[in-house]
Amino acid sequence: MAGYRKLGRPTDQRRAMLRNLTTSLLEHGRIETTVTRAKEVKRMADKMVTLGKRGDLHARRQALAYITKDDVVKSLFDEIAPKYAERQGGYTRIYRVGPRRGDGAEMAVIELV
Repeated sequence: MAGYRKLGRPTDQRRAMLRNLTTSLLEHGRIETTVTRAKEVKRMADKMVTLGKRGDLHARRQALAYITKDDVVKSLFDEIAPKYAERQGGYTRIYRVGPRRGDGAEMAVIELV
């Protein structure tokens, strides 16, 4: 059994989708997506905030390798991570908002706490 959800996509498409969703979450503070995608984005977003809390050059380069926008990385290290300095994990919150109208997929909002 895999340690992650495959989300019905090839590896490269799945990785690109999760990078984009994580970047959007850190940029806007909250996004609406399906529940399973939100659970996967939560894993990566928490890792990115942890890198931001470390704050050294290596952590910044690791974040730049994953997050697609440079200004989002800058705000992660300068604004977002310092807010969670005394918090030990759990930087995101997921709550369900009901089924999507088109196909009935269970939707959720994921936001930074």
